[in-house]
Order: sequence, then C-alpha cells, then structure tokens
Amino acid sequence: MVKGYFKLTAAVLIASLSMNMLTGCAGHEKKSDDRIVLRIANWEEYIDEGGWSEDEMIRLENGKKIIGKNSMIHDFEKWYASVYHKKVRVEYSSFGTNEDMYNQLTIGDVYDLICPSEYMIMKLMSEGKLLPYSDKFRDTSRKDNYYARGVSDYIKGRLDQLEFSGEPVGRYAAGYMWGTLGYLYNPRYVDKKDALDWGLLVNPKYKKRVTAKDSVRDCYFAAMGMKTQSKVSAPAFIDQKGYSTKLSAMINNTSEKTVKDVEDILAKVKDNVYSFETDSGKADIVSGKVVANLQWSGDAVYSMQQVAEDGIRLEYAVPKASTNLWFDGWCMLKNGIGGDKEKQKAAEAFVNFVSRPDNVVRNMYYVGYTSAIAGGGDTTVYDYVKYMYGADEQEKAVDYDLNYFFNKKRSKKNNTYYIKADPQAASGQLYAQYPTEDVLKRSVVMAYFGDKANEDISRMWVDMRCFSIF
Repeated sequence: MVKGYFKLTAAVLIASLSMNMLTGCAGHEKKSDDRIVLRIANWEEYIDEGGWSEDEMIRLENGKKIIGKNSMIHDFEKWYASVYHKKVRVEYSSFGTNEDMYNQLTIGDVYDLICPSEYMIMKLMSEGKLLPYSDKFRDTSRKDNYYARGVSDYIKGRLDQLEFSGEPVGRYAAGYMWGTLGYLYNPRYVDKKDALDWGLLVNPKYKKRVTAKDSVRDCYFAAMGMKTQSKVSAPAFIDQKGYSTKLSAMINNTSEKTVKDVEDILAKVKDNVYSFETDSGKADIVSGKVVANLQWSGDAVYSMQQVAEDGIRLEYAVPKASTNLWFDGWCMLKNGIGGDKEKQKAAEAFVNFVSRPDNVVRNMYYVGYTSAIAGGGDTTVYDYVKYMYGADEQEKAVDYDLNYFFNKKRSKKNNTYYIKADPQAASGQLYAQYPTEDVLKRSVVMAYFGDKANEDISRMWVDMRCFSIF
C-alpha cells in the first residue's frame, strides 16, 4: 500500500474502486431497493481483496483455516444480511494520502466511514466533522462487538491517551492498523549502529544510497529525531519523571526557530539522499539501487518478504533515541451518517467485521501491516504470528515477548505470550510488525499541529524541496 502524509503534488481525485460492480458514486446515494448504502473510503490496497489460491490457505494451531476467496467487502455484505437481516451495499473508494481524502471532503464528496491517520483524525475532531461511537459499540458483553472485545489493551490505551481539546481520540476512532517509523536496510552494506541513528539520512558513508519519504511529516519527525537525539538519549532525560510527556513535547515542537532548524537539517538530507520517494523506496532497496530507506514498518515487512524469495536479507531498525508511533483508525462522518441510526449501525458493524480475528488475519496477510486487534480470548491473531514467525529449529529459537500486546491487562497469571521466533525474524519482519516494548517506551505520536503551524511547516517544506541548494 501507499501510506502517505503530505505530498508535494496537487491533490488528485480519489479513484473509485468497484469491488462489487457498483455504479453509485460518493455523494449520490442510489437506492433501487431497501438496502442500506454505506460509503467507505480507505487507503489504497489496505484491505483484503480476495482471490487467494487454495495453497495460500492459512492453517493455525487453534484449528482455524483462513482463506480470502472473496473480497472483504463482499463477505461483509453477506455477513451483515445473515446477522442483522438487513441488506447493505458498500460503495468503496480509496485514497493515496490523508490530504487527498481531506480534499475530497472539502470539495463535497460524502462518506460514512473513513480510515485516516491519527493527526488527521484530530484535525477532523477540531472541525467537528466526526461522530462518536455509540455505547452499544463499546459493550464488551455483546458477542458481535469484535472490536471492543478484541482490541489490544496497549493500542486502546495509546488511543485514549491521545487527546484533542480534552476528548480522547479513541472516542471517535477505532484502531485499524499501527506501526513505527524506522530504517529498512541491507546489513551487508549498512552498519546496524548507523541504522540505529537518525543521522543515517545525512551520513556521508551512504551518500546517494539512502532514500527519504516525500512526506513533510515523516521527514519533520526524522529531522527532529536528529536534532534531539543527544539530549533525549541522556540517562538524566530518560530517568526523569514524565519522560514520555517531555519526549513528546520535544519532538512535536513547532516553534519558529525549530522549523528553521528542521529546514537546515532537511537541506543536508536533500544533498545526501538518493531521492525523496512516495512508494519507490521499496522497489529501490529490493533492486539494490539503495542500501537503506526511511520506511513505515508495514512497508518494511513487504520489502523483506519480497527479497527473501531471492535469498536476500533485509533488517528493520528503530533509532535508539525515539520513533514515531502511528495509527490509522475507522471514523464515522457526521455529514454522511447524520442521524441515520441504521447507517450508523451498519458502519459500526463493518468495523466489528474487519476486527473479527479471522478477518484480521486476512487483512494482515494481504497488506503486510499490523492490526490493532489482539483478539481478546480468541488466540487466532496470536497463532497467526506464531505461524508466520515461529522458528523451525527450536534450538536456534529466541524468546520474543509479545505480552504487552496480547496479554489483556498485563495479567501475570497469563504471562505466556512468548514466541519461539526465528532469530532473523526477530530482527526483521517480526520486529517490524511487533516492535519490542523498549521501542514503544521511546515512541511518540505526532500531534495535529494546527493550521498556523501546518502552514509554516508546509512553506518550509516547499522552500527546501524546490529552492534549497546546500
């Protein structure tokens, strides 16, 4: 998938996908029968589109057999009719960046359910565009509330800690996928010590052999990582009370001086990197054009899978000083759903359907990213992780601790979520999909900066990309 933030391109119209030979378009609801029409916008290639062959069937330890014969959309429509005895028709569209999606809303397209990233969720909250989830959706006693019953306590906690104007983001968003920002690199050519340093993008040893994201927010974070890493890595900073809050405040600084410092750092990045890229970095590292790239964890998993088929090993590193923790979440839009209780019921049911453990596995397998769902008492997702990354040779296995994610309420009684992992997976795909707990302790969610700061940072980005000569 293309998981982007700001791009140095004009907004383009969202390309409509027709998964079920649909003819309706966003904003123009056509009802030829009594079906509920549910309009959904999601990232490109970010949901299982089906078409799996029989040899792709996943057979798990708990006895589940999982295969995506049809698209997730088709299966949801069928499931909704069988469970709620009401027909629903999904009109499904995709977008390439948060800004593409926001621009579509601005020009008048209407959606009921969208899947933006955390900062865009906060922006939409600030504009009063989102509808909070119902109390029924959060009721864990209801059998079909797969999200409330199965969301990882760790992810739920981070979403609830993230606030805008005193309201938790988790009231308006149900987590879909999450991950970190780091460096995907070829260990044959890149020293791991260098990959653990934010300064890899300006390291002359790798001049024109590393790529950065063509995304102001990701590059802003990397530049802030470089600017602050000496200070935030000091024991006195780490050991202080309120470390996480202070780290977040430092990384999310958007003062005039800080923005100028970031511009200077990014000018050096521009001089050193092979390119700023939106999605070509994966192919460039697979082909050998570059030896490292700034990458989202999910795309890192994709690249590692691609080269593994050719016997090439890549690794994923999260800088020792800090990292970006990002979320994409399902949000209901007021102007789409309005006061239509049947439509809200269908929207919440869709979120529950994609949060059902077997469907979580389908989506994770198809897109390569990590779901916010642990499964509650259902072991399907955990068994899938073992299926993917468990060691064939037990004597070479390493214990990989996943209790922070799968262990509900961190119960000592159930402190059993360890995987006997392949050592290469523990520094590669497994590490990218489920980072170790020490990584998460130094992770920061990038805030919604506000309109003024966004304007200043966007202007800085344009100046650096178009005019800066270093």
